[in-house]
Amino acid sequence: MTQAQRAFIFDMDGTIVDNMAFHTKSWLAFFERRGHTVDADEFFRATAGRQGHEIMAHYLGGHLTKEESALLDFEKESLYRELYAPHRATVKGFDALIAAAKSRRVALAVATAAPNDNIVFTLDGLALRGHFDAVVGAADVARGKPNPDVFLLAAQRCGAAPEHSIVFEDAPLGVEAARRAGMRAVVLTTTLPAEAFAEFDNVICVARDFSELDVEQLFGLGADFAATASTI
Repeated sequence: MTQAQRAFIFDMDGTIVDNMAFHTKSWLAFFERRGHTVDADEFFRATAGRQGHEIMAHYLGGHLTKEESALLDFEKESLYRELYAPHRATVKGFDALIAAAKSRRVALAVATAAPNDNIVFTLDGLALRGHFDAVVGAADVARGKPNPDVFLLAAQRCGAAPEHSIVFEDAPLGVEAARRAGMRAVVLTTTLPAEAFAEFDNVICVARDFSELDVEQLFGLGADFAATASTI
């Protein structure tokens, strides 16, 4: 009997790379230029995983045109890349985990709310793109997380069903998006503590980094959730 295609789907920011503090710094600086004071922790919890134009609309108003939003996105993301470039690196254990997954014929995908320039900055800047069977970003879907669109498209492009796909995330909105997609989730505590994810029934494992994870063990966890999700 042929085994169903399995997939690991990775959020990028805060998961493949530990960069969310730099995103937050760039957002705070961006809003400060416009006279807005934003609480860093509250901002992360409310926005991590959302697309840039969604964040702009929420904080600056829905009156922005598509062109105005694009220019503001460019300003903010340019600031982020300037801040993070000297620190760019994968999270501990990532390279070993994806090598182990590939040896077991697990498909690999990136599913991120990041714009294309940031995907290039991270994946190409770290020579990672060639490891992935699919890369899905903000330009590929209409809605950001917690909507499941980006994860469902990534799984589809990998040829894997949701119940055979495991998402790696660092943010509650991303874990919720995985839940809505019918996918199990592994949480990395690069940005928030484990308690921030206590409400999610699709979280099968919480780890500090990828070195604590085992490929086959992960697919054996959360079987009940996967079976239930596949029937919905």
